[in-house]
Amino acid sequence: MELAPQVGITLAPTSAKRKEQFLITSPMKDLASVLNKFFNAQKVLASSEILTRLAYEACEDAFNDGVRLVEFRYAPTFITDGHPNLDFDKIHQAFVTGVRLAQKKFPIAAGFICIIQRIRSYEIAAEVVDFAIAHKDSFLGLDLADNEEGFDPKVFAPLFQKAKNAGLHITVHSGETPNDAAAGWVKDSVEILGAERIGHGIQIIRNPQVLKFVADRKIPLEVCPISNYLTQAFKTYEEHPIRKLMQAGVAITVNSDDPGIFGTVLSDDYEVLHRVHSFTEDEFRAVNQTAFKASFIPEKDKQAFYGDFF
Repeated sequence: MELAPQVGITLAPTSAKRKEQFLITSPMKDLASVLNKFFNAQKVLASSEILTRLAYEACEDAFNDGVRLVEFRYAPTFITDGHPNLDFDKIHQAFVTGVRLAQKKFPIAAGFICIIQRIRSYEIAAEVVDFAIAHKDSFLGLDLADNEEGFDPKVFAPLFQKAKNAGLHITVHSGETPNDAAAGWVKDSVEILGAERIGHGIQIIRNPQVLKFVADRKIPLEVCPISNYLTQAFKTYEEHPIRKLMQAGVAITVNSDDPGIFGTVLSDDYEVLHRVHSFTEDEFRAVNQTAFKASFIPEKDKQAFYGDFF
């Protein structure tokens, strides 16, 4: 709200209406409706100075919530849209600068994941992959995200193989949309795109074979309970399958998802799991241990913060 007037966004007259402009705090119709809500926030991402501030404050917010190891992901194509003064290099440098400034004040291990928007062309995706590879000294890995409906992940397989050959890790947003085909998308993301982790992946609960496949392969799911409710991946918190996934032997990590849009921090997701699914302290410790092992942040950096804890 501080930055919006600087980029030409007229703020609503009341606090409640301003929240409606920028935040998703109640369930939306579907994932596509949620993604459309991102466009006001997108307009704010208008300069290197703003991006540096946002990166710094993202670290600060995470640290103040108790986080000591964090992976930030972003789609360079999303930020360049409508901002001709920015290119991929300027965006990345701004984010790296913000995180490094934050790390001087807050002891936190942080890294970046580069997102391909699956709704873009293959040619644009190829540019993004080349950019990520050129900056693999500061990118941990590559991700595929955006609306799943109608966008087959297999198309991008050669690009993910190229990234993997260059030493980047792979995680893929898949199996979020409540669709019977979603479990198959997860399997394709692992087998064909080489995903080491899956963003969300919760719809594998619909397919016993894929459920077993993910459990047997020990592919961790990046589960985001509040996001899954707000996007209506599941209608209620009670319906969320996290317990069933765990009982089936699937490796689970607990994550926030776009905190700046959903108006949350990671401990809010913990609160939901404790209140609705009776998660205990030992269970939170276990999912954190899974997250620690699955993180793409280099081992030496992880050990500097969590060596004694795990």
